Amino acid sequence: MPLIHFLLIYNIDLGHLVDCKEFKDANVAAAEYSAVEREYVGRNFEIVLVGADSIETIRRTHGQYFEAEADPQASPFLASA
Repeated sequence: MPLIHFLLIYNIDLGHLVDCKEFKDANVAAAEYSAVEREYVGRNFEIVLVGADSIETIRRTHGQYFEAEADPQASPFLASA
């Protein structure tokens, strides 16, 4: 299964994910990550680029970004901060 890249934009002040973009091309994902980092510099946001086989895997490993829809079966060591 090919690696899919997900760009997560998380508003720390509001405590929720404001955007999740999916990329199949790593170079395009990295370029978008850099652009978004520049766009949000100085603001209270977390910008995260992660790769996995599916968004379901990202929800399990980075559950803190998807808190409202977090999998209750996800590992507490991976899914919460």
